[in-house]
Amino acid sequence: MKAIIKFLYRRIVLIAVAIILQFGVLIEMVYRFNSYFAYFYWISIFASMVAVLWIINDRSNPSYKIAWIIPILLFPIFGGLFYFFFGGKRLSKKEKRKMRLIEQKVYKALRPQKANLNEIVKHNELAAVQSRYIQDNAHFPLYKNTIGEYLPIGKVKFEKLKEELKKAKHFIFMEYFIIQEGVMWNSILDILVEKVKEGVDVRIIYDDAGCLLTLPYKYNKKLENMGIKCCVFNPMVPIIYVRMNNRNHRKIAIIDGHTGFTGGINLADEYINEIKKHGHWKDSAIMIKGDAVWSMTVMFLTMWEYLRGTDEDLSSYKKKIKYDRTIVSNGYYQPFSDSPLDNENVGEIVYMNLINKAKRYCFITTPYLVIDYEMIRALTSAAKGGIDVRIITPHCADKWYVHTVSKSNYKILIESGVKIYEYTPGFIHAKTIVTDDEFGFIGTINMDYRSFFMHYECGVWMYKSSTVRDIRNDFLNTLEVCREIKIEDCKRHNVLGAVLRIFSPIM
Repeated sequence: MKAIIKFLYRRIVLIAVAIILQFGVLIEMVYRFNSYFAYFYWISIFASMVAVLWIINDRSNPSYKIAWIIPILLFPIFGGLFYFFFGGKRLSKKEKRKMRLIEQKVYKALRPQKANLNEIVKHNELAAVQSRYIQDNAHFPLYKNTIGEYLPIGKVKFEKLKEELKKAKHFIFMEYFIIQEGVMWNSILDILVEKVKEGVDVRIIYDDAGCLLTLPYKYNKKLENMGIKCCVFNPMVPIIYVRMNNRNHRKIAIIDGHTGFTGGINLADEYINEIKKHGHWKDSAIMIKGDAVWSMTVMFLTMWEYLRGTDEDLSSYKKKIKYDRTIVSNGYYQPFSDSPLDNENVGEIVYMNLINKAKRYCFITTPYLVIDYEMIRALTSAAKGGIDVRIITPHCADKWYVHTVSKSNYKILIESGVKIYEYTPGFIHAKTIVTDDEFGFIGTINMDYRSFFMHYECGVWMYKSSTVRDIRNDFLNTLEVCREIKIEDCKRHNVLGAVLRIFSPIM
């Protein structure tokens, strides 16, 4: 009985119950209006018609449109009203003003590196096209004077992160989707507390939805009491609100502005296989040192300013950075972030550019393969054109319904020549792409609708770096413990997968 009571008082249960009750009240209100006022039926029909026209003319992804249009047409009394309540990406004037100020600050702090761009034009015009897109649309420039180290598993990233944190002299910035008390986080927290005592400016951002089941309520207050400044991104509240869908999925750690980490690895024990969750957990990250870390520092500080309401003097942080000028650059690096509120799907287009411009091979690791028509066409067209396209996905699912949608895409891809492999030891959470031994990407962006359209994400695009070859080698080594999916493994008629696939954009 005590366990049941404890479960019922968990924050996620209270939030879920409150939201379900609100849905129920809303449906009951609509039903009663419909019962007592005949004209309300026609108002609802008119609202649904307007909603459909609005969706059709919206700039959002076609698959997202279909996922809303079908339920509106099936339930015209409720559908249109529900869309106006919960669909779209509406911002208040205040939020728009804040976003514009943040964008202006990013533009000012990150000047285009024209010399670097002009340099790679001489090597490869296709490389320049990809880099120019990120610079002109995400406003994050291309850097040299940077080295990268690929970290192929969570344990390696964990040890390297602890090592670098202990060296901090001025500031430590950490931004993660999931933090969970355990071996990994507690070890890092001990280091952070020591650094605070040394006078280091330590700041943490974590996503409230990501940490809803992993951290106690108001954990940020506990950190503040330790001297660690903390912001919670988009706190979960028991109110139906469309912005609850926009989460901060980024994973960033920055030490003194000269060393940065990103990739798929959160700060929880399954990521270092300290506990077993869905079998062996395969993930990856990158550590970069040098000029490119400034872009990651700006990412964090502008997000901090947005959440905290402060006015951060970016130039003062720039002055504190002591770069190691003995660094011999091993290629070009371009860290970038992607916002769901700017109508520019940077992450998706970076993926598409890498796939479309591959000449020999394109190797991809992703935990989810929940993709739209455009992405399917890019992958199948590349394979039909003779490109060696291979994708590694998990064998053990963390979310059965998402895995079902992923598997529903196998057949069309395999028929077109794409090779699909499942990671048999367990779950693969890495998000990487490598093509032609020249281009690479590693970051937080899954191949699904949430990462492409709904979440704040980040990653690093690379050209001609040794890290690219390391990603390729790790991919080939990982294939040795994978099982290739053959066409006969694909179910011909998976009704559940087909239905879930239609509604996957709004799951």
